[in-house]
Amino acid sequence: MTVQTLEARYRAGDRRALARAVTLAEAGLPSARPLLRAARERAGRATVLGVTGSPGSGKSTLTDALIAELRTRGERVAVLAVDPSSPYSGGAILGDRIRMLRHHADEGVFVRSLASRGALGGLSPQTMPVLALLEGAGFDWVILETVGVGQSEVDIAAVCDHTLLVLTPAGGDGIQAFKAGIMEIADVIAVNKADLPGAERTVRELMAAQGLGHHDEHTWFAPIRRTVASKGEGVDQMIEAVRQHREHLGETGLQRRRERRAEFEVRTLVQERLLQRARAAGADLYARVARGELDADVAAEELLRG
Repeated sequence: MTVQTLEARYRAGDRRALARAVTLAEAGLPSARPLLRAARERAGRATVLGVTGSPGSGKSTLTDALIAELRTRGERVAVLAVDPSSPYSGGAILGDRIRMLRHHADEGVFVRSLASRGALGGLSPQTMPVLALLEGAGFDWVILETVGVGQSEVDIAAVCDHTLLVLTPAGGDGIQAFKAGIMEIADVIAVNKADLPGAERTVRELMAAQGLGHHDEHTWFAPIRRTVASKGEGVDQMIEAVRQHREHLGETGLQRRRERRAEFEVRTLVQERLLQRARAAGADLYARVARGELDADVAAEELLRG
């Protein structure tokens, strides 16, 4: 299939063409560029929701419940699940796709896994182009679910319109949320597995934590919603909380977030290309630094000059 044919089929909403386009973008191939340009021309309509939280909090089950609820409302949903990479093959374990198999025959749902490739911020370097393809494919919602690595997982706030933080009772998540980083990125908070003991205490702790930070009359306090994802309980209220945050942002606030996303994408590409240049520099440069013949700062300047 030629790139032109693939682009035409992608524009027409062909799911197979979308899957092929995602594969090209994930591999970083030049043939993905016209597809990405086509995607960006059509981007902006979807609600891009990031789902993050500690491992075991039920992110995948909650995402599955979100898909089910949104489909009952007639909305088309794409999910990009960033899975942990295998330390041996480097591929994704695909656990998230296994949990969402019940939607595989639904033409209004598209689920794709992406290997994290060891990214510490919870996102793969190829997340942004794949996300752009999904956003430009005409879905009403694009859900990005991250690996789940705890407090360092804050990149998601830079790439999504809204961030959903998933916590659980009796697991120390309420205390962890006090710490700088992960609490600040939440636009909506789900206390999942709310049928377990300690749910009310966790909610109280979170509300207290919100009041401790600097705030004024314009501050958005992330709504805290109790959910039992395995039973689909509380999911509708969570969706409404996301919609309320969208109204709070308004067009101006949403545009600022999307400009921040563009900045994050460009900076990520710059960092990736600099690292590639550093890896290709050759052992001689590093050997000279090790022998004391060259200062590390000078070596870095040489790499930057190319």
